[in-house]
Amino acid sequence: MAKNEKKGAAKAEEPGSVGRWLWEWTKSIAVAFVLFLVVRTFVVEAFQIPTGSMENTLLVGDFLLVNKMVYGAEIPGTRVRLPAFDPPEVGDIVVFEPPKLAHQAENTNYVKRIVGLPGDTLQMVDGALYRNGVAVPEPYAKHSRPFEDPRSPQFDWQRSHLVSDHGRRAQEYRPTRDNWGPIVVSPDSLFVMGDNRDNSEDSRYWGFVPSDAVKGRPLVIYFSYDRNKMVPFPWLTEIRWGRILDPIR
Repeated sequence: MAKNEKKGAAKAEEPGSVGRWLWEWTKSIAVAFVLFLVVRTFVVEAFQIPTGSMENTLLVGDFLLVNKMVYGAEIPGTRVRLPAFDPPEVGDIVVFEPPKLAHQAENTNYVKRIVGLPGDTLQMVDGALYRNGVAVPEPYAKHSRPFEDPRSPQFDWQRSHLVSDHGRRAQEYRPTRDNWGPIVVSPDSLFVMGDNRDNSEDSRYWGFVPSDAVKGRPLVIYFSYDRNKMVPFPWLTEIRWGRILDPIR
């Protein structure tokens, strides 16, 4: 009996057996890696919230899973997109590549809410948003500095999109953060804004977002912690348990 066990152990240690085991292990790792790349490229991708522009809907320190299939994922290295399940709609929160006018870091994506589609007429009066002449109910909007209404030359791009094409109207146009428009959203473009209206650089500042720049729609918060707490290892000690697995609306 002991001799048979020794023979079995010797066979298991033969170079051919070890080689087959290494080959099977390598194949499994390779398949898993390819599946990971496919899922990340075409199905779902992780995204972290770096700023407070979407408070209180999304907080700094939230980690999101983004559905890339819903609007049609882009095939890497091409401008070809897979068929979409749904078109972007007003109220959707989207992750997108910001326009060149935005002051973004390289390879940084933005997350904002769609408030206007192609052909929509948008206007803001004292911080209240109007779409096609109708006030938009926005229970998610936060106004952290409502008594300020700064003017910035960044808003001047809006002049070429005013509803009135009267030259004098454009020359006299003085848009501010909370008072601008009415402007018309260009074809194949979206107008997006952060829910934290007084602390968000968005389409008001740098213009429309091309529809093909949208990468996906966040689904759920899979992890969250308070990054503002000055304590050791906040990702362990300051976890926001109540936000984990929260769906995003």
